[in-house]
Amino acid sequence: MLEFLTQAAAHAGGFGGPADMWGAIVNDFSNITEPAAFAAFLQVLMIDLVLAGDNAIVVGALAAGLPAEQRKKVILIGVLAALVLRIAFALVVTQLMQIVGLIFVGGLLLTWVAWKMWRELRHAGQSHGSPEIEGDEQSGLKPAKSFAGAAWAVAVADVSMSLDNVLAVAGAAREHPGILIVGLIFAVALMGVAANIIAKYIERYRWIAYIGLAVIVYVAVKMIYEGWVDPGVGIGTLFG
Repeated sequence: MLEFLTQAAAHAGGFGGPADMWGAIVNDFSNITEPAAFAAFLQVLMIDLVLAGDNAIVVGALAAGLPAEQRKKVILIGVLAALVLRIAFALVVTQLMQIVGLIFVGGLLLTWVAWKMWRELRHAGQSHGSPEIEGDEQSGLKPAKSFAGAAWAVAVADVSMSLDNVLAVAGAAREHPGILIVGLIFAVALMGVAANIIAKYIERYRWIAYIGLAVIVYVAVKMIYEGWVDPGVGIGTLFG
């Protein structure tokens, strides 16, 4: 996976070539004991863990009302779509972050993500959950009534959550490209192999989700502030 991402990113021109990416990773992790780098790394890990689990919970809840065979297909579609979308957004995130105003908008999107997570954590679920996903019973989401409806709802949710995940990681590690690269790879890996496991532990130990929520709120506020004052891409430049 690392080789695929590095080659694809080099082709897209987002992070430079594999040598540049490896150099950034080595540089950041050789200085990981510095407070700023270590804090960025912890933020990225928590964001990836919580949002991967949240993605799995949403997919499971939306598919819960379907017969077993259709439910399994929708969950598989949801996981694969999230995997592909995270890779796609990861490859263009550095270009996206250079668009004036996008950091600010990303911060607003993360604020909305935090609000939804807060409601989910305090809401008695309307879905009985899918047996394949543990922890999706308290999502606060109504299950879809048809295969097409569930597949569409899952696709829309995946686009939003994948973009949120990538923007959150980029916002947390914007000044540490090596940590940013590792965080994006980690986000893809978690969604591919461990999202259901994470969802189970988030449901069992709710404090994990609350810590993740606090981190997302912090990153959202930071992105809104930087998205306004940054001399290169801040929207404040449009008014000054």
